[in-house]
Amino acid sequence: MINWDTLIADLRLGLEDRIFQNDDDIRSIFQRDYDRIIFSSPFRRLQDKTQVFPLPGSIFVHNRLTHSLEVASVGRSLGNLVASAMKNSQDPQLQNRFGEIGSIVSAACLAHDLGNPPFGHSGEYAIADFFKRGGGAKYQHEVSEEQWSDFTCFEGNANAFRVLSHQFTGKRNGGFALTYSTLASIVKYPFESSLAGGKPKFGFFQSEKELFRKIATQLGMVQLSESPLHYMRHPLVYLVEAADDICYQIMDVEDAHKLKILTYSETEALFLNFFHPVQDKATLDNIAANLTLVSDANERIAYFRAMVIGKLTRECATQFISRINQGTEDERIIPLFYTLPEPSKSAMNLVKEVSLEKIYNDRAVVEIEIAGYKILGTLLEAFITAVVEPDSFLSKKLVSLIPSQYLSTDETMYGKIQSVVDFVAGMTDLFALNLYRTITGMELPGIA
Repeated sequence: MINWDTLIADLRLGLEDRIFQNDDDIRSIFQRDYDRIIFSSPFRRLQDKTQVFPLPGSIFVHNRLTHSLEVASVGRSLGNLVASAMKNSQDPQLQNRFGEIGSIVSAACLAHDLGNPPFGHSGEYAIADFFKRGGGAKYQHEVSEEQWSDFTCFEGNANAFRVLSHQFTGKRNGGFALTYSTLASIVKYPFESSLAGGKPKFGFFQSEKELFRKIATQLGMVQLSESPLHYMRHPLVYLVEAADDICYQIMDVEDAHKLKILTYSETEALFLNFFHPVQDKATLDNIAANLTLVSDANERIAYFRAMVIGKLTRECATQFISRINQGTEDERIIPLFYTLPEPSKSAMNLVKEVSLEKIYNDRAVVEIEIAGYKILGTLLEAFITAVVEPDSFLSKKLVSLIPSQYLSTDETMYGKIQSVVDFVAGMTDLFALNLYRTITGMELPGIA
């Protein structure tokens, strides 16, 4: 049985001994999580981080920041739908806690990409590949097997947990000092990297292992194994994941239409597939009526997109409520998207096929992935060498470029490498590009 009484907890990381009163604040403690994230520097930097397509020229497409805002919006709707249903069927004493689900999910959605490096998902692969096959491979025998797996399977989601919870140099204990429930709702894969099977799918680095254990234990999350450490997901992770899936799958199609990778007819057909001609006749009639009022192609596609997102949001909420009502938990991680009803399930599979064929292999996308590999590999090589061999003239100059918050007091090889990964992963696309040009001598500051 899912114990919501412990899973929804207002305990703040690093401030566990403080009792927060909301008498002088119109925001709940979970709404304050959202505000702490949205006003933070790591969140602002998302505006210059690639989502899928290169950052905009004349046509504006999504970056990590706009994606995160949209995911938070859908996540709030998902959470509120679930909370409304659970309030009517559960212990009245828990109703106030259920009322916070929308706030918790939206805050977790807002933060879910804070650990992603520059250049989209290719940035994650570039960091991992640097340690697997690049210049970082020489450090393998200077760290433990578990620590090495953290680098060779580098995962943006695990890095997000670190960004939010780690006490960087000069910062306060507890990182962002978010609630335990919000932090747990971000971690998609609640186990360490040795269980990732060589893939970028794990929830916390070795450096945050005991921190995650502390949070999971306090929330009453079910532990599946001790070594390697493995927990069952916090239930709200499924809603955060669903909001992310809905947004990136559907919004990538809309962006592809704006960039003329997909035609209007192709895009319209992909979106219409989500509606059954009989069961959804009223909705289709409403769509047809509204489209007669709009002639702009991008606006018409935006309307289709909104209708599809609304339908998927309701269906994912229904799937989640169904699982909760069964009263049992499953060790397997089965995303809500895997259990969508027809025709949404088939329509989503087709969107994925088209995305792989036409969107993610578009020339512009491939070019930025290649550039990201080269840029991040070069930066990691230069700065890791500098912190490991700090006495040379060049090393001293390079180390001076690293912000003080990333200069770790951990003198182990793991700590030294991780400090550079923190620095590089936190960069924006443009900062990484400019720093790459500078340290390779391709460009001198102040000289056009």
